[in-house]
Amino acid sequence: MASPGIEVELLGKGHSDLGEVAPEIKASERRTAVAIADLEWREMEGDDCEFRYGDGANEAQDNDFPTVERSRFQEMLSLLGLETYQVQKLSLQDSLQISFDSMKNWAPQVPKDLPWNFLRKLQALNADARNTTMVLDVLPDARPVEKESQMEEEIIYWDPADDLAADIYSFSELPTPDTPVNPLDLLCALLLSSDSFLQQEILLKMALCQFALPLVLPDSENHYHTFLLWAMRGIVRTWWSQPPRGVGSFREDNVVLSRAPAFAFVRMDVSSNSKSQLLNAVLSPGHRQWDCFWHRDLNLGTNAREISDGLVEISWFFPSGREDLDIFPEPVAFLNLRGDIGSHWLQFKLLTEISSAVFILTDNISKKEYKLLYSMKESTTKYYFILSPYRGKRNTNLRFLNKLIPVLKIDHSHVLVKVSSTDSDSFVKRIRAIVGNVLRAPCRRVSVEDMAHTARKLGLKVDEDCEECQKAKDQMERITRKIKDSDAYRRDELRLQGDPWRKAAQVEKEFCQLQWAVDPPEKHRAELRRRLLELRMQQNGHDPSSGVQEFISGVSSPSLSEKQYFLRWMEWGLARVAQPRLRQPPETLLTLRPKHGGPTDLGEPLWPEPLGVEHFLREMGQFYEAESCLVEAGRLPAGQRRFAHFPGLASELLLTGLPLELIDGSTLSMPVRWVTGLLKELHIRLERRSRLVVLSALGVPCTGKSTLLNTMFGLRFATGKSCGPRGAFMQLITVAEGFSQDLGCDHILVIDSGGLIGGALTSAGDRFELEASLATLLMGLSNVTVISLAETKDIPAAILHAFLRLEKTGHMPNYQFVYQNLHDVSVPGPRPRDKRQLLDPPGDLSRAAAQMEKQGDGFRALAGLAFCDPEKQHIWHIPGLWHGAPPMAAVSLAYSEAIFELKRCLLENIRNGLSNQNKNIQQLIELVRRL
Repeated sequence: MASPGIEVELLGKGHSDLGEVAPEIKASERRTAVAIADLEWREMEGDDCEFRYGDGANEAQDNDFPTVERSRFQEMLSLLGLETYQVQKLSLQDSLQISFDSMKNWAPQVPKDLPWNFLRKLQALNADARNTTMVLDVLPDARPVEKESQMEEEIIYWDPADDLAADIYSFSELPTPDTPVNPLDLLCALLLSSDSFLQQEILLKMALCQFALPLVLPDSENHYHTFLLWAMRGIVRTWWSQPPRGVGSFREDNVVLSRAPAFAFVRMDVSSNSKSQLLNAVLSPGHRQWDCFWHRDLNLGTNAREISDGLVEISWFFPSGREDLDIFPEPVAFLNLRGDIGSHWLQFKLLTEISSAVFILTDNISKKEYKLLYSMKESTTKYYFILSPYRGKRNTNLRFLNKLIPVLKIDHSHVLVKVSSTDSDSFVKRIRAIVGNVLRAPCRRVSVEDMAHTARKLGLKVDEDCEECQKAKDQMERITRKIKDSDAYRRDELRLQGDPWRKAAQVEKEFCQLQWAVDPPEKHRAELRRRLLELRMQQNGHDPSSGVQEFISGVSSPSLSEKQYFLRWMEWGLARVAQPRLRQPPETLLTLRPKHGGPTDLGEPLWPEPLGVEHFLREMGQFYEAESCLVEAGRLPAGQRRFAHFPGLASELLLTGLPLELIDGSTLSMPVRWVTGLLKELHIRLERRSRLVVLSALGVPCTGKSTLLNTMFGLRFATGKSCGPRGAFMQLITVAEGFSQDLGCDHILVIDSGGLIGGALTSAGDRFELEASLATLLMGLSNVTVISLAETKDIPAAILHAFLRLEKTGHMPNYQFVYQNLHDVSVPGPRPRDKRQLLDPPGDLSRAAAQMEKQGDGFRALAGLAFCDPEKQHIWHIPGLWHGAPPMAAVSLAYSEAIFELKRCLLENIRNGLSNQNKNIQQLIELVRRL
């Protein structure tokens, strides 16, 4: 258990000859291995042997070793302040709450700060999230303030050499509050304290940061290990797929479902070479090494692991289609077992059954290790040894290797020696060549689902096998198995959408415009009312289809977790059966917006819209809309309502963190009765905590709005160049009770405009007018608006139009212009030229917007707006998202830090009252109706 720390110590003290202490290290690990499984060996002829689990295994688990591990685990939880989350697990909603700490770039001072600091940095996709360094401040129990503070700070780095009298080989000592926790221990403790949905979010964010992901989570407290299948379900990757014959293309798939060759790296007894460093070098193209796997040469990497031995991590290489970056021609999985294989035999057995090849790092092969490997004689996996022998052990190693040659079916090319004088680059190239040779030959290709199936057979627990998760999956499959064609399913099963809803939406728009006419003709008004009632009666004459009924049953479950499982399963299930996503290079996808000029069908999608959960909720909304309209007109008695409970179901989903559609993406209109009904139910459920701030993000598609919001607040808005839905979506964030009084609100309602604002400029009454109206609506509802721009001079005319309208009404939200650098990853900060362009006199788009509002000359009309005043401008320059070239790029640290600063500014503005007056939900409902 403590061996990794021991070997680091030895290397750190400059031992070139480790032979003197090796017996002591081996004895410790032998005792650990025997205590875990009570392995019994039956000697056969000569050195041959047979491995089996002894009858005393259960006895061993019930005696000394588990007791030591249990106390170690509990003490670690206590140290990190996580012991209270062992019964009621930490939830995703808990981790996303806005608190005082959300506004501070604070460093952890005590171990109990570490889990929260890790979660906040991970939410912000910060590459330094795994750093568990603590900062001691002279004031106890106080968060460190800004860098300008004059308070003394001291970075604490643990150096074992500072206390040579310490027993560095002790198995009983845990980190003290002054000793940083090993990042892998922190990760394991946090995952074991989190519910399934927070685990999923943690792994998703880790994947975006290009961190190695936990695949098998050790849990010594409860004597079982968990294979994390469910936790990886949400990770989708895109890579370049090049068939042997044919044209290459980008492919997108869930990592759980895509099959790839797997290569495992394990340690046997003691190794002077670091597996993790070697893996990082193999995975890193060129000379830039990315620390995907945490290793001992990183800050805090020398800290002994206390509860994370037995952890299996996984990472992938994905090709990009660039010869200078593609180390391998296809996706490849790499697995890393933390700890010695003798102490974690079950995990090693799993790796041998799922891997195409296993690389074993060791300094020496003894009789014990030979017997362990002999038990793998039936395995078809290829084995490679990476040796760094102690002085005087060469002959012993060769003797055991010669015996293993016929057993493991290896030859001398399967044995590599790496010592301090070995050229590292050449050695890495040799490892890559071995992997490449295995890939070219017929080899095993497995998905994470395949790995989970093998784990079940070996007796490991799989997180996805809980009853609620499986019940929700079955319910999802009853819906999706009927979907053969997305368009046909929408037409036949989601019957209230399509033409009936489009026609009803158009009539309601015309009726709404008449409300503002000076002297509207009553005859025309009556005709519109008659047509609307006919369309609503036609809709109300339908019953929900079997698929919609099944969906309603799923979201009506009394179990909150089962409901959440069902919604996640629906998202993935629909993604698999929906129409194929566009798989074009990013440069091509940027052109998928309507061209300026020429007529445009208002119902024509900006891109193919895949079938999603929002379509089922949209159908529920239309049933409620039709019924409510008939009740208002006296055509249906209120006592005969069947769908009055639908808004309550939707409000519960909003409270669980699901983004809900505010503006329908198919008709580009707001179902007012549905939205106001939902908000009323939300008001009832929140009771006294109903003070709201509305924050919206607008801009043309593909400018990074959704990614910005997700990174800033940990939200779940759809992202991607082609797969995002068209409509505007809203998601609710809770403000911690202790901070709500200071911030002035209880919740923040975040609205993502999605693909509503396309940047079109057409004749009055066409798409431009519609986009301008939608922009006015969203900004009119908002206290704070973030305007995302790919080019600072390209402010969409629809947004300028909204500014003009809102300026006349006196309702102007606090606004922030965000210039996102989408292409050039090397630009470190703002460029003055770009700022001058934003200040320049408005061009054609601005003039057109002003003319739409009958303002005459565009320059004169817009010059009076606040954002044209250099003293009042709020302009942010956000660096490029990626550090490197996707798909192997990690999120840029500069991007993460810039987003945090923007978030802090937004929250400060809200707290200082610089945004419009905060409103409660009841006021928001009235504003929706009025706008």
